[in-house]
Amino acid sequence: MVDDSDGTLYIVGTPIGNLDDISKRAIDTLSHVDIILAEDKRVTAKLLNLLGIGRKELWTLNEHNVMRQVPRILRVLSEGKNVALVSDAGMPVISDPGYQLVSACWREGVKVLVIPGPSAVVSALAASGFPGSKFIFEGFMPRGRARRKLLRSLKNERRVMVFYESPNRLHETLKDILEILGDREIFIARELTKMHEECFRGRVSEAMRRFEGEVRGEITLVISGRSEGG
Repeated sequence: MVDDSDGTLYIVGTPIGNLDDISKRAIDTLSHVDIILAEDKRVTAKLLNLLGIGRKELWTLNEHNVMRQVPRILRVLSEGKNVALVSDAGMPVISDPGYQLVSACWREGVKVLVIPGPSAVVSALAASGFPGSKFIFEGFMPRGRARRKLLRSLKNERRVMVFYESPNRLHETLKDILEILGDREIFIARELTKMHEECFRGRVSEAMRRFEGEVRGEITLVISGRSEGG
């Protein structure tokens, strides 16, 4: 339950697809906080309705307004109100806005609590069968030349690499991976936890043939690191 004696920022993980993955603790927190910070208020309002929580005071917090919103949020926290930070799906701050707010709360002595939830990064890594003890996460793949520059910088990386990618750029990204990193083993997770979930593991060249046509949904890529043999 939420402690109403002091203002607290709750970082709340929400489902990445399957509604049943939300925790009881997350539901309790979202039900009792005073304000919910949403990346997209329409998405969060739909989630709250599906969970039977009903109407809540929703504030938008996204990459465009986060620095303007931080002082306002700190003010209501200082007044003793409890605030929850959510993203459209998964764990807030992970390739989503909000770290500036969390950092500001630590600087100002505001209590911060995390309510863990699903994460596409960890879920895809666990399902991949690649070593999970050491890996790097690079967020969303950049486009074009920036993508190729990033891949060249990772050519000698021995750890497993995890990325997000949009479906319409997947084939071009796989082409660049094959050209720059070589025909490595790769794991591709599409629409994780959703009805049309699809997972593939094989060589990059095989993935290019598998995903040659139109691709839809959220994509997570897990790429094997460079082997000891080169």
